[in-house]
Amino acid sequence: MSPLILSFSLYLGIVLLIGIFSARKASSQREFLLGGRELPGWAIAISERASGESSWLLLGLTGAALTVGLGEIWTVLGCVAGILFLWFRLGGSIRAELEGSDALTVPELLAQRFGDPGHLLRWTASLVIIFFFSFYVAAQMVGAGKILMKTGIVSEIWPAFLAQETWGIVLGAMIVMLYTLLGGFRAVVWTDLLQGFIMILALVLLPLVGYWELQEKHGDIASALKALGPEKASWTGGESGWAAWSLILGGLSWGLGYMGQPHLLVRFMALPRASEVRKLRWLAGVWTLLAYGGAFAIGLLGLGLLGAESFAGDAEKIMPMLATRLFPAWIAGIVISGAVAAMMSTADSQLLVTCSAFSEDIAERILGLNLSASAQVMLSRIVVLLVGGAAFALALSSGDTVYSMVSYAWSGLGSSFGPVILLMVFWKGIRRNGALASLLTGTFATILWKNSLLDTLISHRFSAFALALLAGVIFSKLPGRD
Repeated sequence: MSPLILSFSLYLGIVLLIGIFSARKASSQREFLLGGRELPGWAIAISERASGESSWLLLGLTGAALTVGLGEIWTVLGCVAGILFLWFRLGGSIRAELEGSDALTVPELLAQRFGDPGHLLRWTASLVIIFFFSFYVAAQMVGAGKILMKTGIVSEIWPAFLAQETWGIVLGAMIVMLYTLLGGFRAVVWTDLLQGFIMILALVLLPLVGYWELQEKHGDIASALKALGPEKASWTGGESGWAAWSLILGGLSWGLGYMGQPHLLVRFMALPRASEVRKLRWLAGVWTLLAYGGAFAIGLLGLGLLGAESFAGDAEKIMPMLATRLFPAWIAGIVISGAVAAMMSTADSQLLVTCSAFSEDIAERILGLNLSASAQVMLSRIVVLLVGGAAFALALSSGDTVYSMVSYAWSGLGSSFGPVILLMVFWKGIRRNGALASLLTGTFATILWKNSLLDTLISHRFSAFALALLAGVIFSKLPGRD
């Protein structure tokens, strides 16, 4: 067994052991979905950051930085601003909304806040989560396939009678679904904690070594970028006029999505008290700056060291390619584990939120099924299996990049839930009809705008959020009963 396989296998073994250990405590729905609100805040904070930054960060953003060059900085700035707003301004208010509430999910939080006698709000919120998270989880599985294929890990583990990327998707799906099935939220948080540290290690170590090698080759990164052409060294990708503003706005609009991601919002719901957010926000902030700075640097360093033509087939493989080029095999295995960790830490959280939307919101709250505690947990595990299987099938059939799939799901969730959460916290005038209109507008605006020519003029991430926010205000002000 090669050192690469050995270090990677050690990581997977630890992840599975955490799931098995956590399974002993997942005996109730409250425990399975929120860890009984007993987990330490620092662990939840790292879990929120790890689950918020999927394989999109280590594959999608690094690949985009390689393709675009300095112009991808606007995506980095947008994401960092969105995360800091979530932690420094919004998160504490979300947790405060739960005082005196028994809500375990975001749909139930909205239903209790606005009232939902006909269950229309619960139905809408739950179905939006299930729909968009199917694409999101599938994107993580595609990311796993790319990582494991490029590094050759799957070729050493299984006979190559199927495409190696397919085997990578199979392995990633199996591991994530197994430990999520076993331990629920508790297993997800503790594995995210491990994965969050591995991700930071990869995102700090790889740029440092890469920068050292680039200096030997070109002297500095600016010279390397200029040698590749003016577009790569331009803050607007060589564009001017509206095209430049569209690039800037499209990048910054990534930050809007952080207000409406259910797998992130549920982390604040799981904190023991609202005051915990103030204590933890600096930890989350430092993690964010290191992670995004590192991911952006990896893309630029790969561009300077190897050139865009080296990744003509798929720019999203730059991170594992650099890791195997710059490090000994056993260190490369640890660094590559960071990319798989990014995929797993997001996919497990999304599977858990999706299963909660069905088992807690639809089965119990809407359909009124009176299940025992053990039956509720069993239903949640069955839903994890079904949704994971659907995402697996979507991952196998999709030809999209991780960046594209995440952008679509990110926009759908952020534009559906983000305006509602924003208005709920900062505007007392929002009503149930406004919340419902905002959810529906964000969903359909994302779907329609993304698949139209309008998306080339202005990003669906910005337009869908703006339209949903406007709909929430207008329908809340309309006369009539909710």
